[in-house]
Amino acid sequence: METGGSPAVAVRNTVLTPKSIVYQKFGSKASYEIEEIQESAQNECPGLAITQKGPCLYRCSLQLPEIYVVSGIFKKKKEAEQNAAELALEKLGINPTSSNPTQQDPWDALVGRVKFLFSDEFLSSLHPLSGHLRAALQREGDLYGSIPASVIAVLDAKVSSLSKVIDSKVELNPYLVIPYVMKAAAQLSGIVITSAEQHWIRRQNPYPPEIIDSAIEESGSPRSFLIKAIYIPCSNEKTVDVVNLNVSSTGYYLDVVANQLGLVEASKVLITRPIGKASSEGRLYFPALQASLLEPSSDIGKNPCHSEGSCNARASYLSGEHIYGDAIFASIGYTWKSKDLWHEDLSMQSYYRMLLGKVPSGVYKLSRGAILTADLPLAFTTRANWRGSFPRDILCAFCRQHHLSEPVLSPLSISEALCEPSGSHKKLKVIDSAVEGTHCVNGCAVADGAKEAAESGGMFRCEVKINSKSQDLIIECSPKESYKKQSDSIQNASLKVLLWLDAYFKNLDMPVERLESYAHELDIKFYRQSFFKAFVLCQSIRMFQHSDSKEGRSHDSNSMPGHGIISLDIVGPDSGVSPSNGSLSCISYSATLVIESEKKRELLESSDEFEFEIGSRSVISQVEAAVTQMTVGQSAFLCMNLPPQDFVLAAADDSGNMLPLLSSKDCRLQYTITLIRVTEPLEDRMEQALFSPPLSKQRVEYALQHIKQSCAANLVDFGCGSGSLLDSLLNYQTSLEKIVGVDISHKSLIRAAKTLHSKLNTNSDADVPSKGITSAILYDGSITGFDSRLCGFDIGTCLEVIEHMEEDQAWLFGHVVLSYFCPKVLIVSTPNYEYNVILQRSNLSSQEEDPDDKTQSQSSKFRNHDHKFEWTREQFNHWATDLATEHNYSVEFSGVGGSGDIEPGFASQIAVFRRETSPLVDDSPKVADLEHQYNVVWEWDSNNRSCSAF
Repeated sequence: METGGSPAVAVRNTVLTPKSIVYQKFGSKASYEIEEIQESAQNECPGLAITQKGPCLYRCSLQLPEIYVVSGIFKKKKEAEQNAAELALEKLGINPTSSNPTQQDPWDALVGRVKFLFSDEFLSSLHPLSGHLRAALQREGDLYGSIPASVIAVLDAKVSSLSKVIDSKVELNPYLVIPYVMKAAAQLSGIVITSAEQHWIRRQNPYPPEIIDSAIEESGSPRSFLIKAIYIPCSNEKTVDVVNLNVSSTGYYLDVVANQLGLVEASKVLITRPIGKASSEGRLYFPALQASLLEPSSDIGKNPCHSEGSCNARASYLSGEHIYGDAIFASIGYTWKSKDLWHEDLSMQSYYRMLLGKVPSGVYKLSRGAILTADLPLAFTTRANWRGSFPRDILCAFCRQHHLSEPVLSPLSISEALCEPSGSHKKLKVIDSAVEGTHCVNGCAVADGAKEAAESGGMFRCEVKINSKSQDLIIECSPKESYKKQSDSIQNASLKVLLWLDAYFKNLDMPVERLESYAHELDIKFYRQSFFKAFVLCQSIRMFQHSDSKEGRSHDSNSMPGHGIISLDIVGPDSGVSPSNGSLSCISYSATLVIESEKKRELLESSDEFEFEIGSRSVISQVEAAVTQMTVGQSAFLCMNLPPQDFVLAAADDSGNMLPLLSSKDCRLQYTITLIRVTEPLEDRMEQALFSPPLSKQRVEYALQHIKQSCAANLVDFGCGSGSLLDSLLNYQTSLEKIVGVDISHKSLIRAAKTLHSKLNTNSDADVPSKGITSAILYDGSITGFDSRLCGFDIGTCLEVIEHMEEDQAWLFGHVVLSYFCPKVLIVSTPNYEYNVILQRSNLSSQEEDPDDKTQSQSSKFRNHDHKFEWTREQFNHWATDLATEHNYSVEFSGVGGSGDIEPGFASQIAVFRRETSPLVDDSPKVADLEHQYNVVWEWDSNNRSCSAF
């Protein structure tokens, strides 16, 4: 037995917290009560609209024998408790800053706490640790009444807190609490007995019989139960599997766990903090290293592995702690709610979903219940269109999973007078929320200046900082984009950080240079040393990685469409209603694992109604590629290569049935998809709510009038998309004989080809207006590139396209078209930024808003999240006039929607360029006839009605 003596330990030169001082003076007589006050917190911020419910806020009341105090409002319970304790000390005339404790104070408190844990009073309490004490009293032989020191260290928060005061190393290595518990117990000679070699503690004098009888009787009649847990071998060569723990209510479950790990008894078992939800009893159990390594002077925890082959990479990654040897992941233990042992079966699906929840896109997938189908979107559009957990919530969940500090979100208010829609380079007036005078919105601190900006209609940016538990700065993101609503700035900044972290987790071997390049693209700065230190455990395991992982997904939603598709069959009549970029598509689907040769099929995932936004990449590319080729009512059968095995196991209910299938070379993933409905993009819906006919149709009619007036024989539509303009023109009688479309989206061109091909073939056999069309071609190419086949057309159109490219590319497009293609007439339309305030106040938009969100109609700066800019009338006039002057064109301005004579002008502003003189030969490149940079996607001729590449 280890005897007493003052332990030689290092004590931090720090003042005890107010709560610790209160505990020293009043002990259990101090009663704290926490109150959740979210609704009250919202009223603290008049004038600011709350768009989503953030974390609850807390107020704490403290009852002492002499006084009663109530704290202020805080985001964390601990902060509220400390504030209440501080107020109580002030009333008692105690100044924490001057009442420095002696070095013995925290030790006295720790010894007192350990003594209390073995009291009669504590045994009968509803504390998770008291359940272990009661179970220990049913152990047999020499272990009767013995409880492992590791259990006290991990289950009693007060013991852990006092150990941190004594030694700061405990913050980084929680297992160092164990030797402090043992040393504190050694000072309780005559009260408890300790075993330094076995690391267990028991009460020296037996509990009174009536106390024991009462405790055991209240735990219910004896019974046995089989609990499923996950066994995680230390060697990565061995597979993770399910094991059964045969536990009796009259025994000690930790003895069963120890036996499963090949240990003699429970004192040799270490226990992690809860994994997943804080309220969960899901923990990892693993063998303790030799006793010497658990001394306070030990450096355990500094290195990932103590010795070669001893570090359990998979268990360490799951828990965020250094785990050594084989481990068991089990959901079992005593709770604050009952004296009975609580337990829950775990499956392989549980294990893989835990792993998936540590990756940003995994959190999003789990929130949507679509592991094999959903994906983290590339852009936060509006609350109306977003599905699944919001970016800010995902970022907070990610930080908790990796034991980082909560992300610091700092909204910055930008004076509206200094903020220009086109992106001003003027110095911005910003107010950091970290300064004094803040209010609370959505769980974030918001500066008074931000509050004033919201009330006056200002703009917002949001900076994000992520720190380690030791407060080392890891990541900071300073987005350049600004938003009308503070909540939008928070969500978009959070999403940028998530996208970058997700790229890292999907390719842990990414060169640092590429990681930095992608970070720069997202306005992120990361600190190498601190970052890789925080995620050192991630490097030891490769989960959920595709063989074709890249450093970051392209922001071009059209890149590599349907990559990995083996076959795609679409059945059903063409209804004519198909998805477009920005529209909300609702599908029903099922994802099945299949081996056709063996006629084996296992359903993995399904949904009767799954909604997502086209173009935001909120589903995997293969599913989006299939849906964009469908019309409402059609079904598709999509066969694709397998995703990473871990995704399949996370989705599967029974991994036992899946593993044999996954080992087959012929195994594939098959989706059955039905397109239920399509809701037009918010931009289109807003326009349709205000205009009759819809604004898009008014643009077509405007172009049609100029086509008729010009008697044009041929037309090229720059940025034709899915061919809506070309398709509409076929309904009218015109002089057109040849029509051409150019676009960079291959899948949109395929859709256009199907529509035009069917309509032209039908019209050729009937007496219809478009019978005069003899030739039609669709080209795949950038409208900022040159191709001699587009030179000299009678008329060119470019309707609502230039705003989807960067401003410098819009200028380049104008130069290429007017200098080289030289159409007689060019019609260009683009949104009028000044008209947005009217559109965004439309009745339809307000119907979609959250009941608590009074500014939803101002939720986006531009009409469409894909817009790179939107010009005022002055900016558009400047662009068009400069181009016309330089290239010998005249230009006239008009528009559709609204009126040019009434503020704020037309909804869509239009410039019509007319060539003043015929282009000189020298104006075109000498090699013009040889320059064919576009690829023909589809070509139709009235004589043979043939098509190519379709």
